[in-house]
Amino acid sequence: MDFEFSEEHRIFRVSIRSFAENEIGPLVDEAEKNERFPVELFPKMGKLGYLGLCYPEEYGGAGADTITECICAEELARVCLGITSAVFIPSMSGVMEIYKFGSEEQKQDYLVPTIRGKKIPAVAITEPDAGSDVSSIKSTARKAGDRYVLNGSKIFITNAPIADYIVVVAFTDKDKGIEGMSLFIVDRDTHGLGVSRLKKMGSKSVETGEVILEDCSIPEKNIIGKEGGAFSRILEGLNRGRVTVAARYVGLAEAAYEAALKYSKERVQFGKPIGKFQSISFKLADMATEIEASRFLVYRAAWLYDKGSKCRKEASMAKLFATEMVQRVTGEAVQIHGGYGYMMEYPVQRYFRDAKVGTLHEGTSEIQRTIIAREIGL
Repeated sequence: MDFEFSEEHRIFRVSIRSFAENEIGPLVDEAEKNERFPVELFPKMGKLGYLGLCYPEEYGGAGADTITECICAEELARVCLGITSAVFIPSMSGVMEIYKFGSEEQKQDYLVPTIRGKKIPAVAITEPDAGSDVSSIKSTARKAGDRYVLNGSKIFITNAPIADYIVVVAFTDKDKGIEGMSLFIVDRDTHGLGVSRLKKMGSKSVETGEVILEDCSIPEKNIIGKEGGAFSRILEGLNRGRVTVAARYVGLAEAAYEAALKYSKERVQFGKPIGKFQSISFKLADMATEIEASRFLVYRAAWLYDKGSKCRKEASMAKLFATEMVQRVTGEAVQIHGGYGYMMEYPVQRYFRDAKVGTLHEGTSEIQRTIIAREIGL
């Protein structure tokens, strides 16, 4: 089985790379320093159709395939992983459920403005005591007349501090176990909704927060689909999500590799560029090989997904390999830079810090290995 990029894919890569370098690149340093996402990017990207690649044209999307999404994720993350994480929330699980299961009113009120960059979404699943084990969430939604009352807390929520609305997972019927979870849209101005910012080691340009729900009363129409079944619905979208997440870390690794390669040609020690020393050239050879192997896993999984394959094993393999590969590549990039790699003036320190979170979100490395083990019959 094999795949190749179409002419449309190649043209798109050129255009999104140009956008990333020219429109996002100049904003990165300030965003990282201030730990504030440049919100002006949302309407700019929405106008160009970059926020709704996966959605049909009738809602303002581009109707693009998963390979195109991966190209977008790779090229954006090559410039800034944090910013990429923020702008990909509109196409990830949670918001995607509005398109798949939401009412037409919800699509017009939330999905369309999101695709256009006029509304910023967040998706709140993880809780202080429920990370990989989603079944352990404690948030609840109680029916009260024609409204739902939500209580609970969420943590590590991407975009929460800047979101116009938050898609929340909560139990409507705990007696049904994981199938008793439902999805709700909670507007930012809802009474009882509290959001605080979290400080992070890396990816500082994406704003992450804690969400508190205290008797948040929302209209009945804000439930996405019917009561129950939210866990299964979200699970369906994880394969695609993991592939696009893996693509981000291919892009991040590429940025680290390019920086290290350039430095190895410019830095002279003992009378010649350090790249001419075998100890450095072998590092760069390994980095290039691992990136290419990871890229193949990512795009093969995307290709299988677009063909209608469940590709659970392949998606987990791509996510596992890419997010662990980027640890090695960014670490070697710092090593090649020597003391300069440890200085804040050089971007490789940011790549190194940003890389770590890849093994923690969208299913930890341990979760990916568990999935792969099951898929191969263990």
